Order: sequence, then structure tokens, then C-alpha cells
Amino acid sequence: MTIRMLGTTWCGDCARSRRLLDRLEVPYQWIDIEADDDAAAEVERLNDGHRVVPTILLEDGRVLVEPSDADLSAAFGIPPTAGSGEPV
Repeated sequence: MTIRMLGTTWCGDCARSRRLLDRLEVPYQWIDIEADDDAAAEVERLNDGHRVVPTILLEDGRVLVEPSDADLSAAFGIPPTAGSGEPV
């Protein structure tokens, strides 16, 4: 399974999480829930009927919903200052 990030193109938190994963060179699959009805339904199922994004599905089965940069980095065992020399 690949890491999957479910989100929307207009979501600021989605853009922030994508930038962080790109900077940390963590491979992931981006899925726009506005273009993929199945992905939108999955987000709603995982979030008690709400479209909360980003919803990030990790390879080990964990689900991160609207994670902070520090929480997202920690999910991969990466210190929050990795990549830029500044806190993420």
C-alpha cells in the first residue's frame, strides 16, 4: 500500500502537508476528493460523515486527519526540524 493523501486543491492544510511530504521526500499518492467520488466517500466514512481534509492514510494503517507539520513528521520518525533547519 502507498501513502495516500485525500484532499482538495483549494485546501490550505492540504497544500501545507503536500509541501512537507515533498520537502521530506516522502512518496505519496495525491487524490483530489472533488474529482474522485470514491475517495470523497472514504473521507466521509473515516471522519464520521464529514469531509475533513487532508485525510492521510499511512502504510501501517494509521489515519492522520488535519495533522500539524510536527505530527506528520513524527509519523515518519522524522524530527520536526528536518529538511529546512527550522521547525515545521
